[in-house]
Amino acid sequence: MLNYTDGNTTVCGIIGNPVRHTMSPLIHNTLADMTGNNLVYVPFEVPEGGLKNAVRGAYELGIKGMNVTVPYKSDVIAQLKYVDPLAESIGAVNTLVRDEALKGYRGYNTDMTGLYRAMQKEGVELEGETVVILGAGGVARPTAHLCIQKGAAKVYILNRTLEKAVAIAEELGDERVIPMDIADYTEVLTREKSFFAIQCTSVGLFPDVNSAVIEDEEFYRHVSAALDVIYKPLETKFLKLSKAAGAKTFSGLKMLLYQGLDAYELWNQDAGIKITDEQADRVYKSLILEVTGARNIILEGFMGSGKTTVSEILADKLDLDILDTDKAIEETEGRAITDIFREDGEEAFRNMETELLDTIVSDHWRDMVISLGGGLPVREENRKLLAEAGKVIYLRTSPEEVYKRIMGDTTRPLLQTEDPLARIRELQDARSELYELAADIVIDTDGKEPLEVASEIIDKLGI
Repeated sequence: MLNYTDGNTTVCGIIGNPVRHTMSPLIHNTLADMTGNNLVYVPFEVPEGGLKNAVRGAYELGIKGMNVTVPYKSDVIAQLKYVDPLAESIGAVNTLVRDEALKGYRGYNTDMTGLYRAMQKEGVELEGETVVILGAGGVARPTAHLCIQKGAAKVYILNRTLEKAVAIAEELGDERVIPMDIADYTEVLTREKSFFAIQCTSVGLFPDVNSAVIEDEEFYRHVSAALDVIYKPLETKFLKLSKAAGAKTFSGLKMLLYQGLDAYELWNQDAGIKITDEQADRVYKSLILEVTGARNIILEGFMGSGKTTVSEILADKLDLDILDTDKAIEETEGRAITDIFREDGEEAFRNMETELLDTIVSDHWRDMVISLGGGLPVREENRKLLAEAGKVIYLRTSPEEVYKRIMGDTTRPLLQTEDPLARIRELQDARSELYELAADIVIDTDGKEPLEVASEIIDKLGI
């Protein structure tokens, strides 16, 4: 995404170390574009010992607001002019809001307000609820604070090291908080018929995708709703076990989304900007595509494999833009592909395909369904670019099925021969292995309707 900037552009950002892989710029720059806000959001990596100067310098440079991530969420409090009561009770701040009157920044914790907002959007209310928190680390502690502040009936904190769970309970000083050794989780099952489970450990984080901190199916029969703060993968084993037992489940990606929305609204409260559910959904789809590596969904396959129709269905279902590489080249050149082949030759056309792919990658085009020309993945250079551009889906179709679908089509320059079926077999023999090399996912399309193929793609991408 390319933000327009000028002398009136508002700057926001994130400070932490490291911050190079943060997805916050995607959230806030997308929101700025949606709301017509002349704002740009960038990451600032602050070295050890540089926090005080970073906050002071940000104010002097006129930066409107910042997010704060590890390792500075607690240390930053000493640099602030005001701290919101929720953030103060938790002892952590993740959002700074510029205050001209105070000549500094106010601090908030939108991690927790975002978590609560995500729960509410999923129909989960904490008041009167029994909550089981798995883990007693950096996320579990503020989560326990939030549950108590929002009126949970009981909050069990289960952790491998009992002392850490006890420390959180003592800090909260509330009899509703019950620390336990996670090995004794069956005691919870004897006491509670059902509960809301929040997974706050790193167990199940990619690449350890086949693990859950508790794997006993009996545990999950008591789970009414489940949240995993992990969002890589989107559906952890913890969530899969919960869903299989009939629980409502949601990923930590929703928490990331709503903490960002809350921060954005705080920075723009003077303008009265409120993010709609529709806008939130669009940002969430972008986050899903980013997490799954499918910032663009790219369809490859031989002519007649259904790329055009399937891409239209995917774009409609996922609210994405469509790019057909053949059509894009025709529009740029102002002539049909058959004319390009005849006048300039196939090699010139293949160069145009590579140039287009290079633009997609270098200019960071995203949130699109891209339908590729049949010969585009043949070049090794193109396959490397495709790997950077998004997830490549190979729509595999037999020569006989292709012939049935396109016979009589005179717009295909490579099929203008006496025996089109033989030509299809020849080309497929040359290209099929290269298609598979480029592909992240292979879908066989013979005997399937386009809608069925599109649904299979969505399912395999986990969107």
